[in-house]
Amino acid sequence: MKLIISGSAGRMGRAILENLYQEDDLELGVALEKKGHPAIEKDAGELIGIGSWGIPVTSFLKKSLASGDVIIDFTYVQGTLQMVQEAAAKKKPIVIGTTGFSATELKQITAAAKKIPIVLSPNMSVGVNVLFKLIAEAGKALGPAYDVEIMEIHHRQKKDAPSGTAIRMGEVLASSRGTSLQKVGRFARQGNIGAREPGEIGLQSLRGGDVVGEHTMTFAGPGERIELTHKAHNRNNFARGALMAARWVANQKPGLYDMMDVLNLK
Repeated sequence: MKLIISGSAGRMGRAILENLYQEDDLELGVALEKKGHPAIEKDAGELIGIGSWGIPVTSFLKKSLASGDVIIDFTYVQGTLQMVQEAAAKKKPIVIGTTGFSATELKQITAAAKKIPIVLSPNMSVGVNVLFKLIAEAGKALGPAYDVEIMEIHHRQKKDAPSGTAIRMGEVLASSRGTSLQKVGRFARQGNIGAREPGEIGLQSLRGGDVVGEHTMTFAGPGERIELTHKAHNRNNFARGALMAARWVANQKPGLYDMMDVLNLK
């Protein structure tokens, strides 16, 4: 199966290429980057230090989609939305790791999923998706007596906050409590705000250095505190998850899926 890697010169794109190069059942069909990117026309192998791979990085989107079976896209919101439109038109399954979509933009992806299978996940790591499962169980078991705070830290270049993973953590917990993050999420605190509201879920974002990603959910209860933490040491775990999702989505019917579906954790 040949893959189309969109955003191939970015941090995640290079991690995916590095892991893809080691696979026997997957091939690189196309390496894409946005128009004007300095990596255009370079050999994809140069991006990961292996020399020649025989596939140049290109920006010719429509023409290029004919050379692959499944798309993996870790880019930026508008670039991903354009890719989704082209994928739907060409009937190509797509794996999306981009975060920061608005409710309106998510509706565009949902509409495209009526035509093609789409895996949309804020985090492709197997460990993080197991964490989601643990959060749901902990939320049910501990109940409202435990206050919940989510803290995430990422590298200084990350544009959206809170991270898509942190938001998903909050959504999973809120659902386990029979409510929604939209109703109980607290995204900032400053000044004399009074006592903590019962049932609220706090989300705090830190940015700095080259941190790949750390997420902690704290359950603060009477006389004790429980913390569930995931720390990403590098991007390889995300890349391996993306390749796993690509294998899986290739055989699915049109629909909107996530990594919980891929890993059969639902």
